[in-house]
Amino acid sequence: MIRGTTRLIAHIGVATETFKSPQIYNRWFERMGIDVVVAPMGSKPEHFPTFFKSVFELTNIAGALITMPHKVSVMSLIDVIGSQALVAGACNAVRREADGRLVGEMFDGEGFVRGLRRKGRSVQGAHALVIGNGGVGSAIAAALAKDGAEELTLFDPNAAATNALAARLRQHFPRLRTWVGTCDPSGCDLVVNATPLGMSDKDPLPVDVSRIAPTAFVGEVVMKREITPFLAAARERGCAYMVGVDMLFEQIPAYLDFFGFPPASVDDLRAGSNISY
Repeated sequence: MIRGTTRLIAHIGVATETFKSPQIYNRWFERMGIDVVVAPMGSKPEHFPTFFKSVFELTNIAGALITMPHKVSVMSLIDVIGSQALVAGACNAVRREADGRLVGEMFDGEGFVRGLRRKGRSVQGAHALVIGNGGVGSAIAAALAKDGAEELTLFDPNAAATNALAARLRQHFPRLRTWVGTCDPSGCDLVVNATPLGMSDKDPLPVDVSRIAPTAFVGEVVMKREITPFLAAARERGCAYMVGVDMLFEQIPAYLDFFGFPPASVDDLRAGSNISY
């Protein structure tokens, strides 16, 4: 029940029909008796800077979840950048401090790596390919580097985004071997689709799946459907995989801590959610 006392977490991005977070957070807040609601808010890129500032002028705002396509552009709108956001060059959570400063952090990468561990996969020594080097892809690449990946190959049609990410990784993880400019998955232990490809049935696959080793692990960030065409093709090839919402569930405990809410386990969050596609 939304009341006059209810605080809001703004979930800002496009397109809102793909959002899964409200189906997880709101059930959990209700069960815990917490008077907060996550509200999807669609904002196009050209309107986002003005809209974002307006959201944090609300007297009942508890924070904001930032999703595509704003995870990179929001970095110029916050006052304090967390350590993970700094390396990733992107942010997906913002809170307002008592003094009015906006603090941002990035949890996508942590969620992805935790999901891998839950699937029994280790990042240590891995050779990974990350296709898509925007907000979520940058966060995943940074988390893989932090968790001990030996080699990362980065690819994005936007070469400037790839080169900027590679430069940050080389600065913070000098022992990591970083390559750019190819989306060939052959020889990789881990292949991650961090692009929007898969949102539409007409989308091409992000890589040539026939070149992925059957022993490789495949990760997806698209959440519009559970099994995207990319995951279906990788599964047919014999690859183990992780669906997009797995990353989401794994990062929510960190989000809750960031916003100052009581702790929750992933199992509790899954048990109370009502994810639908």
